[in-house]
Amino acid sequence: MTHVVVVGAGLGGLRAAESLRSQGFDVTVIGDEPHLPYNRPPLSKESLKGGVEVEALHFRRKHDDIDWRLGAAATGCSLDSRVVEVDDAAYTFDGLVIASGIRPRHLPVPGPQPPVLRTADDALALRSRLTPGARLLVVGAGFIGCEVAATARQLDCEVTVTAYDAEPMIRPLGAELGAAMKAHHEAHGVQFFLGQGVSEFHDDGATLADGTRLSADVVIEAVGSVPNVEWLHGNDLDLADGVLTDNLLRVIRTDVPVVAVGDVARFPNPLFDDVPRRIEHWNMPTETGKQAGKTLGALLRGEKPEGDFRPMPSFWSDQYDYGLQSYGLPALGTATLVDGEWDSDCIVEYVKDGEVIGAVGVNRTRDLMSYRKSIGHA
Repeated sequence: MTHVVVVGAGLGGLRAAESLRSQGFDVTVIGDEPHLPYNRPPLSKESLKGGVEVEALHFRRKHDDIDWRLGAAATGCSLDSRVVEVDDAAYTFDGLVIASGIRPRHLPVPGPQPPVLRTADDALALRSRLTPGARLLVVGAGFIGCEVAATARQLDCEVTVTAYDAEPMIRPLGAELGAAMKAHHEAHGVQFFLGQGVSEFHDDGATLADGTRLSADVVIEAVGSVPNVEWLHGNDLDLADGVLTDNLLRVIRTDVPVVAVGDVARFPNPLFDDVPRRIEHWNMPTETGKQAGKTLGALLRGEKPEGDFRPMPSFWSDQYDYGLQSYGLPALGTATLVDGEWDSDCIVEYVKDGEVIGAVGVNRTRDLMSYRKSIGHA
């Protein structure tokens, strides 16, 4: 039977594996965590607040005859030999799915490296320290950092956030909505130190570039991500930012049947333009996993993959009583308030070259649905 190896046991790897198993291929999934695929977004929100139970976060699996090899990361790969190396083991394949995802980035500054929040085990360790009155320092003001800050305040922790950016979540939301979200956090007791970096970490906090010393009982770093591609080195692939693929997720610069999915895949989306991008939105692992399964299945049958892959990126975030939802790619456009007020329930459009390419709603889920169909179809 034709054998497919999937490297990465997250949602993208799961959906690709299910698609390929449904087509009759033998599938082995290799994952670096000991857990079966589980839902990550709640780790900084409701699960962190209520207590992390990994089993409750497991995705439903459609097949019970997929071979799961968990708790061991891929360490190397030879596309010419069609072999994936995992510690002291090796797995041969006819087709390969690259679903190795991302890992949190660390700042290159002196001092003890703070913990991060990526896995269920990270969340379990952090939750045990978020006791009432604990002083939490969040380094990074993106979505994960701000969601952790909101959760910690709801657990009666004292929270400080520092980041190099001028406003929280400025890249996906823009300066105006970012400033409004900052004010909302401040109204809930969060203190911000923005616009400068960290010069040194300490066991009890950090020193900022201007010399300000921030003391804390708990420090967490949330300053972006790095694609997990080191295991692919030596195969002459374009790994400049994730794994470069074509629109149907076939990996460029190899004739071997290989696809990439999820946060590690850099592909062009004709819905917006022809620029290959990695998109770390919550729905992309499912969308890319299903498409990659179709593409790889066709390649393994000796067929030419066909179609036009135009997934609509979407994300959501819960912070206190605010529920943010988005469609499209707001980070590529200029923000325009079209309904409501910046500091309350609102809808914000993001425009590029006269076209709406993204939209964000604050507590406006139903009103935002129309953008799902209109973006990219002007």
